Amino acid sequence: MISDKDLFSRQQARTLASKAKEASLILAQFSQAQIDNVIDAVAAAADKEAETLAQMAVDETTYGKASDKVLKNRLASRDVHRYIRPLKTAGVVREDSERKIIEIAEPVGVVAAILPSTNPTSTAIYKVLITLKGRNAIVLSPHPSARRCICHAADIMSKAAVAAGAPEGTINCMTDVSQEGTSELMHDRNVSVILATGGSGIVRLAYSCGKPAYGVGPGNVPAFIERSAYIPKAVQDIITGKTFDYGVLCSSEQSIIFETPIRDQVMAELRKLKAHIMNDAEIEAVGKVVVTPTFGANPKIVGKPAPYIAAQAGITVPPDTSVLIAPLAGVGKEYPLSVEKLSPVLALYEVPDYNAGVELCIKLVRFGGMGHTMAFHSTNQKLIVETGTRVPVFRMVINSPATHGSVGLTTGLVPAMTLGCGAVGGNITSDNISPLHLINIKRVAAEIRPAASLAKTQTPAPAAPPSRQATSSLEDRIGQFLDEKRINSPVPARPSNPGSEAEPHAMGQHKVYPMNPPDPKVAVIPNPQAQIFPNNPKEPPAGPPLDFVCEDDVRQAILRKETISVHSKTIITPSALDLAFNKNIFRKID
Repeated sequence: MISDKDLFSRQQARTLASKAKEASLILAQFSQAQIDNVIDAVAAAADKEAETLAQMAVDETTYGKASDKVLKNRLASRDVHRYIRPLKTAGVVREDSERKIIEIAEPVGVVAAILPSTNPTSTAIYKVLITLKGRNAIVLSPHPSARRCICHAADIMSKAAVAAGAPEGTINCMTDVSQEGTSELMHDRNVSVILATGGSGIVRLAYSCGKPAYGVGPGNVPAFIERSAYIPKAVQDIITGKTFDYGVLCSSEQSIIFETPIRDQVMAELRKLKAHIMNDAEIEAVGKVVVTPTFGANPKIVGKPAPYIAAQAGITVPPDTSVLIAPLAGVGKEYPLSVEKLSPVLALYEVPDYNAGVELCIKLVRFGGMGHTMAFHSTNQKLIVETGTRVPVFRMVINSPATHGSVGLTTGLVPAMTLGCGAVGGNITSDNISPLHLINIKRVAAEIRPAASLAKTQTPAPAAPPSRQATSSLEDRIGQFLDEKRINSPVPARPSNPGSEAEPHAMGQHKVYPMNPPDPKVAVIPNPQAQIFPNNPKEPPAGPPLDFVCEDDVRQAILRKETISVHSKTIITPSALDLAFNKNIFRKID
């Protein structure tokens, strides 16, 4: 008989991890159709209870608002499900006939999922779905203040999974939660991978367990309004993102940066949207309430509406106030409201120009939020790419709320509730986490060159330096060879050393796309006479020329046995050029 709560929690962690291990061995034998049938049933069951789970989360944690939590629950049950459904995660997932390699998906086994109190049920639905899609079992460890709603969500999904053919023990949830129990779960020998969402302490613990772990870092998201932006929409997007679920998502906006020439417009739009601009005394009072002495978000105000926070600070604001705005002169410990706040409170900065704005964004991110997210509002295509290049974040949301765009609600990013911050943020990945992070790939590789042929290759003895006449002859031969291969255009060749990179082209040579900027290291075709794109008169009429071509475009064209129309200024990535070489894929149209 175990009487101590921490010991009971540790024993439960071991028991559930063992059950999950047994289930994972059965799931590993599932076909793609079988596992897809399970995730379909689980997603449908979670979606049906989205409203109930949202209200339970608010009632138990007191964070956020139910209507927004419904949307987050459905992001997981609908958007995540819609994205992962077509993915191949069982059996042969890829074949490369040219290299004679077959790739086979292998589940990782048991996933330990650590869940937060700020987004409890939506994160539970999301983590269960991406885990099951990889044919893995899962054990959920809820935040103590969100235990009931998370366990209820897990119970709904577990019953649906078993009814659809999954073994008992596929989805498990700890009901006796403690720090000791969570640590025991992460260290358990049956656990293969850890998915940790929560404070920096739990993420550090996950990384110290000696096994693969996906953790996420904090966000301190700057929202920069550049002078070319459409101001009304930019301000509306920022307020929409900041007030969504009262700012509990780590990718919600934390600061507004704007250029001096648009000051009056920005301030007018903020007041129109019921923002309260605080004076120095109010900023000091709110800072003491919102930020702890250790520069963390005060749990007592996390996910609370702006009027509530103002009242706690002794400030009177209209009851319909949307956000509290704090004009600040700097970033750092002297300015507490320059950190992540997880509530509808925003810092506000005025800068003289674009460069000053970018430098300020970098300071804010470095103060807390390296690698996470930034919002940039602009119609200047060149500056969009330049900003993405300069600021150390891995999600640059353009002309959309950062909160919604980062998780894939309003952008084409992978829909996810766990957002990696890369090495600069102390994370193993910069991706939005998906089922592809929870499978391993076997590679079956056949011989493409006999070992005996390698032994016959001898290193030639050093030759004497060629004469000037021989050098000239060699240059002629190389020129003739390049002409035959149709690569005499000024396209930079791939470096011979795999570790090196070709020099990037100047920013002015790029044609930039606001919502999906191309890789800055791309090949630009400035020569309209370039012979890499020969027109074949026997081919059917070509479609309209593309402005940008990537490797996947070429791969799809090869599979469909089609050509790609381009013009003299088309941007083509080096990998696309390599894949298309000598295949007559491109057709140049003037």
